[in-house]
Amino acid sequence: MYILHVTNKNYSSWSLRPWVLMRTLGIPFEEQLHRLPYDTPSYPEFRKFSPTGLVPVLEDDGWSSWESLGIVGYLADRHAGIWPTDQRARDWARCATAEMHAGFTTLRGSCGMNVGIRTRRPAIAPALQRDLDRLDELWADGIARFGGPFLAGREFTAADAFFCPVAFRIQSYDLPLPPRAAAYVARLLALPAMQEWTAAAIAEDFRETVHERETTQAHALTADHRVPMKS
Repeated sequence: MYILHVTNKNYSSWSLRPWVLMRTLGIPFEEQLHRLPYDTPSYPEFRKFSPTGLVPVLEDDGWSSWESLGIVGYLADRHAGIWPTDQRARDWARCATAEMHAGFTTLRGSCGMNVGIRTRRPAIAPALQRDLDRLDELWADGIARFGGPFLAGREFTAADAFFCPVAFRIQSYDLPLPPRAAAYVARLLALPAMQEWTAAAIAEDFRETVHERETTQAHALTADHRVPMKS
């Protein structure tokens, strides 16, 4: 059975991508959760199983794949449904996935994933608005081209999995989107796998300093649904 190495579910957008894809498509795996240390670097500990000292990492019978995009490629060689069967839908989905993997840097940098919190809507700087506008444009294009309800057609694929962390960001920071994009976010948040991830994230009783500083200290907190931190 596959072993998927992930870290704190409240913060780890990279871990979420292959996790939600495999869970939604029914690909069995064993989860190995590694907590980010509170005030020490994670690199030495994570290097024990990861060539980069980062997660996610997928193990399969002595072979390791790393980086969410690399893991998706490995799974696509072995399982149907990772990408759409239609050639043009598949090409579009791969392009959208690569764009998410490499882009939307302002959104990712200013609104780090923190599943359990809710904040007052931040001031929307022009660079952040460009990212939000591009999300709306990209999602609308995919759904219009391939009929929805997911980005490349009727079925959830890797393209949707890569935008699942964005859905959590939209929810946590109350980011403004047009109704069509907001409906897609709601569709992702309602997935059983996303609900399962949320429940695990808010049950974590540990925190990580850098992520907390980037999110709870940099934004006006209105609610925190996480269990209290263990002393």
